Amino acid sequence: QVQLVESGGGSVQAGDSLRLSCLASGGSLSIYSMVGWFRQAPGKEREFVAAVAWSLGSTYYADSVKGRFTVSRDNAKNTVYLQMNSLNPEDTAVYYCSAKNGVTSAARASRYDSWGQGTQVTVSS
Repeated sequence: QVQLVESGGGSVQAGDSLRLSCLASGGSLSIYSMVGWFRQAPGKEREFVAAVAWSLGSTYYADSVKGRFTVSRDNAKNTVYLQMNSLNPEDTAVYYCSAKNGVTSAARASRYDSWGQGTQVTVSS
């Protein structure tokens, strides 16, 4: 079974950048149609951040990150990235990688079948 493993989180200052990676172990991400990133801050619900359609490379973003975050995939490395620029304290959360079949409902967490363990991102002012 494909397992998703996130990496790249950390503690940074406002305005800094981070790049998160989502590596699939035990199989290929190509078995999924879409890979997404979600985040969950303490006391808040999990929210959609970004997603990429594996085959076409189409990308989708939450309004709160549009223009600052970029999601991309590397087929050869079986990895999806989330480049996060101009980070602010409101971006502090645990970030999760997820994958699903189908290219609709990119922002709906309930539609995703596989989830990683998450990686913590902390942005201080």
